[in-house]
Amino acid sequence: MEYALLIDGKLVPGAATLEVVNPATGSRLALAPRADESQAEAAIAAARRAFPAWSGRSYADRRVYLERLAAAMTERAEDFARLLTQEQGKPLDQARGEVGASIAAITYYAEQELKPHTLRETAEERIVEQRYPLGVVAAITPWNYPLLLLVVKMAPALITGNAVIAKPAPTTPLTTLLLGEVAADILPAGVFQTLVDQNDLGALLSRHPHVAHVSFTGSTPTGKKVLASAADTLKRFTLELGGNDAALILDDADVARVAPRIFAGATTNSGQICLAIKRVYAPRDMVDALCDALAGQAGDAVVGDGLEQGTTMGPIQNRAQYEKVLGFIEEAKGQGTLVAGGEPIDRDGYFIAPTIVRDLPDDARLVREEQFGPVLPVLAYDDLDDAIARVNDSDYGLGATIWTSNVERGAEVAARIESGTVWVNRHLELPFDVPFGGAKQSGIGRQQGIEGMEDFTQPRIVNVALA
Repeated sequence: MEYALLIDGKLVPGAATLEVVNPATGSRLALAPRADESQAEAAIAAARRAFPAWSGRSYADRRVYLERLAAAMTERAEDFARLLTQEQGKPLDQARGEVGASIAAITYYAEQELKPHTLRETAEERIVEQRYPLGVVAAITPWNYPLLLLVVKMAPALITGNAVIAKPAPTTPLTTLLLGEVAADILPAGVFQTLVDQNDLGALLSRHPHVAHVSFTGSTPTGKKVLASAADTLKRFTLELGGNDAALILDDADVARVAPRIFAGATTNSGQICLAIKRVYAPRDMVDALCDALAGQAGDAVVGDGLEQGTTMGPIQNRAQYEKVLGFIEEAKGQGTLVAGGEPIDRDGYFIAPTIVRDLPDDARLVREEQFGPVLPVLAYDDLDDAIARVNDSDYGLGATIWTSNVERGAEVAARIESGTVWVNRHLELPFDVPFGGAKQSGIGRQQGIEGMEDFTQPRIVNVALA
């Protein structure tokens, strides 16, 4: 299949190409078109031209376009899913889930509207807060959920009247390009465009005076660069960055019930989720049973090509991340006790066995940093107050989970965790009407919910004297 960029309503070749690798084989999957600076400038100019007419439409008018896009994606849902598995690696059922969630997100946001909000109305005055779109939005997305993480930026930005330029990660550009192909026949020229790069156009987009907002999901170090680039123009931005999400098991929890859910929360998408469980704290007298249960879960996992029936865990998405995760494992072997896994799987592609490690010190790299892979450290605690302090002793604050048989106690503990989202007895529940975002170095701004829509708009206060 040939792929093309979508620029100004036309599907066009790139100035060059880049190789996209199937992580299940380690070999070339496709050649993707690669944009250069002149094509990026052309996309920005086209978005600026499209913005006045698009923003001038009513919410009801824009809703029709988004509903058509969702319907067109539904018709090609299986194409999206199989392509997603091939470029990203996740099992096909998980890819289908991501595609379905992406369609659902577009449908959800198509129905939303930011209406004027009356702040004060008396015989003497009327004060109303209105929201208007910002202009050109750059949506910069990572490789772990390349379709869904684009859509939860694109859909709220479009429905509120902005024009969107999508820049996917260079290792997973194909589903974004397919979305552009589908959108080319539906959305007005310049309203949605796709640019693929080799991580060399992000700075141009984030510093460009005609880009009004940058919505970035990715690592904290890269997010800091985006923030620095955006500073000169004081453009608006949303940063959803890294996490080192802790699971805190209370002493009244049922280990047999909790362990499978913690394992799933740590290893879904091969652990490549910003909100995945990255470290587990358990009462010392529960650690043995917990580790045994997690080791059993690891042993039952079927690691393989996501297109193969029965696969429950795919490969690491790219070689650089694969080597990084193996580095975490090798270092942890010398500091703690390996409970399960600990080795790459001997086959083509970037496969690592799900790995459980215990007895690590709190300053171990696997505890302090984000591994972004199927490697989970289990840490013992003797005092709950101390455990909470250790959970909070992190530069990150994206998500956390509390596991308990007493939900009210769990909610009380959750209220002491310094994190943007804290779940009790559940994990990775992210309904579209509930905003999420990070604390500390896990990000700035909100995605999803009405708050996520508002991030793509500027508030305007209209203050009227009536007498």
